[in-house]
Amino acid sequence: MKIALVHDWLVTFAGSEQVLSNLIEIFPDSDLFAVIDFLSEEDRQRLHGKFATTTFIQKLPAAKSIYRKYLPLMPLAVEQIDLSTYDVVISSSHAVAKGVLTGPDQLHISYVHSPIRYAWDLQHQYLRESNLERGPKAWLARWLLHKIRLWDYRTAAGVDRFVANSHFIGRRIRKVYGRDSDVIYPPVDVDAFSYCEEKHDFYLAASRLVPYKRMDLIVRAFSDMPDRRLIVIGDGPEMPKLKALAASNVELLGYRPFEDLKKHMQHARAFVFAAEEDFGITPVEAQACGTPVIAYGKGGSLETVIESTDPSVCTGIWFESQTVESIIAAVKRFESIPEISPTACRRHAESFSSARFQDEFRNYVTLRWRSFRRGGLRSEDYA
Repeated sequence: MKIALVHDWLVTFAGSEQVLSNLIEIFPDSDLFAVIDFLSEEDRQRLHGKFATTTFIQKLPAAKSIYRKYLPLMPLAVEQIDLSTYDVVISSSHAVAKGVLTGPDQLHISYVHSPIRYAWDLQHQYLRESNLERGPKAWLARWLLHKIRLWDYRTAAGVDRFVANSHFIGRRIRKVYGRDSDVIYPPVDVDAFSYCEEKHDFYLAASRLVPYKRMDLIVRAFSDMPDRRLIVIGDGPEMPKLKALAASNVELLGYRPFEDLKKHMQHARAFVFAAEEDFGITPVEAQACGTPVIAYGKGGSLETVIESTDPSVCTGIWFESQTVESIIAAVKRFESIPEISPTACRRHAESFSSARFQDEFRNYVTLRWRSFRRGGLRSEDYA
């Protein structure tokens, strides 16, 4: 197999880039393509030194800092990537990568982190947060998102197999594209997070401080519980807002190096997570440290956190709604139940390891390629 890997854009190293890094480990001789590639030298080493072949957007003014503003051009850009010499194309997509052009003799497998969130079910939230609800710019944004939706739906026909990063995203793929998908959970570097049974009397929240993470709810909830200590790690545009909300029992530490974050994860009484995520890596990392999780019971958290009366499998609890009252009730309920086993948390986290992902994905591609070579995918493969 001659394999091409296609990623949306390479600017920072986050969850989707962790998947890409593992794909490169599985297929070290593959070639890499992306709309843009501005990775730092440190982050590039995490991609095993690979550089991507990029599109014309790479050379547009200030592309590194304002690349998202070029989103209307990205469908055109990704269609200019010439993949005609490859047997298998694997796209790692949360925006436009799945829209690359392939022929009938090429197998295209798309690992979907999510369909384009801000063009589909999260459009209205995106417009609110971008202050684009009224006026000429708002109508232009709506028209552009409409065009992107049409393109996104049309290009789904060029994908032979969809792989979702969770059953939650699988349902979104079915809703948006009318296609079934297989689920392979993304890799989490659980070995980097050491197991620890010693817990201290504080709760932890760690995330980029952006609106959809709902860190404001966590800070407000603990500010209303002055007898409980909360530590928040992370930085971002929401920091001034959180500082204004935080009471004296809430410590906002800002950005911290990895070793400091890991130490706090190891010793926290519980990790608190209020976002609706497609998968959500940080709750798994906390469990890898032996730390239970209090999570919003929607999205990927329903698959990464186990709430159960069986102490041998329970790794945390869910709260029902993204409200301050719901988080407060969940913390009190967490403190009233039998202590959750750090061993159970670690054991569950290990089921999301990089080794597991690599074995599953390697076998998946091999089997699909063999089937494809025998005469193409069957009609039911497109159901």
